[in-house]
Amino acid sequence: MADILVPISPLHSLGERCAAQPESVRLAEEAFTAMADLWVDPGGPGGAAVAAVIGADLPSTPGTSVNTPSATVIWLGPQEWLVTTRSQPGVELESELQDAVRRHGGAATDVSAQRTVFRLSGKYARLVLSKGCSLDLHPSVYPEGTAQQTMLALAAVLIVAIDDVGTDYRLLVRSSFARYLAEWLLDASAEF
Repeated sequence: MADILVPISPLHSLGERCAAQPESVRLAEEAFTAMADLWVDPGGPGGAAVAAVIGADLPSTPGTSVNTPSATVIWLGPQEWLVTTRSQPGVELESELQDAVRRHGGAATDVSAQRTVFRLSGKYARLVLSKGCSLDLHPSVYPEGTAQQTMLALAAVLIVAIDDVGTDYRLLVRSSFARYLAEWLLDASAEF
């Protein structure tokens, strides 16, 4: 009889510590978020085909993201985006995007296992991030929808601002660095 493998979140062992945090700064994991790297010419028919699938135009400004009811699309390069969703598995997301862009010279690849997603929220969230990140995260320069790749506590991350007041961020980090970064965030938030 074959063994059945059960996926385990990178933070499965830190659940109690995360749950014990105060509302002023709270760390949670959005485990098993589906992700696909997407390459397509945004000005061509492939860009329009993707827009029909995701329900929004691809973001064209560097360092930004677009939210739809079911997905977030993050600009990674002139013809590259990261599409994330919690509404369907990565294989389905990849297939749907591939069907839209393949005939237009584009490509989509399921990269769901590559990263995990943290959510850092609360009135001190920005201050916690500023302890290990050189980006200016003040809401006046890092409003909702801003998405930058940077280093946080020596781990490569993508930081997405979820609101316009600096109290809610989504952090995408490589799965192999997730536990390290979560422990760093828990320690950095202890004073709050």
